[in-house]
Amino acid sequence: MSNKIQSGIYQYSQAIAWENAAPGIQRQVFGYDETMMLVKVKFEKGAVGDMHQHPHTQASYVESGSFELTIGGEKKTLHTGDGYFVPSNVPHGCVCLEPGVLIDVFTPLREDFLTGK
Repeated sequence: MSNKIQSGIYQYSQAIAWENAAPGIQRQVFGYDETMMLVKVKFEKGAVGDMHQHPHTQASYVESGSFELTIGGEKKTLHTGDGYFVPSNVPHGCVCLEPGVLIDVFTPLREDFLTGK
């Protein structure tokens, strides 16, 4: 018997609970296995994704809103339709300028998002 970590094949937004990630920030965890994870993150205006770093590589898409991103000490403003890439262990964070949603992809998966640790 395999202990493989994997989501179901299909995910339906209305069936996935929103988790509080930080003040003014909620997330939904979508498809994943040991090698990658897709996460939808909703921000209220003024919400801050504190500076942090992790061993995971991250690519993100701005589904809606606008965000001031800081990645590796460089600050840029991104809007709907833009995206960004964060290499492993590079410090990054954001401030939400207009309410919006980010779609994040991590490799490998963020096990901490599944365990709450």
